[in-house]
Amino acid sequence: MLMKLILLFTLTPIVELYILFQLSDVMGTWSTIGLVLITGIAGAYLAKSEGKLIIKKIKIELNEGRLPGNELLNGLCVLIGGALLLTPGLITDILGFSLVIPGLREIFKGYLKRKFRKIIDDGNINIRFR
Repeated sequence: MLMKLILLFTLTPIVELYILFQLSDVMGTWSTIGLVLITGIAGAYLAKSEGKLIIKKIKIELNEGRLPGNELLNGLCVLIGGALLLTPGLITDILGFSLVIPGLREIFKGYLKRKFRKIIDDGNINIRFR
């Protein structure tokens, strides 16, 4: 797992930089910088508005005495998507927008639900409080 994280955090910026340099050759430096800024600002706004909506839904479900499991997954996706949108790069922006936009988010939520179900079914839950 550690090796996967090391690869993720070293290869992703290298690939993102390569793509941005290539895009800069095609569009120009200032256009590329503008694109990065616009996607960051738009992504932050979208993540903030989606986050507020999710918090409102969580409060409603809690007030009704229900566990807001689905909305918590939505919140996790929006949180990760927002962080990706603030990271400069096209790949992270595409992934970030797909986690923040409600319809596309369902794909990731389905994956997370299957993953969590497998962990629960296998009994691989090791929670330690210290």
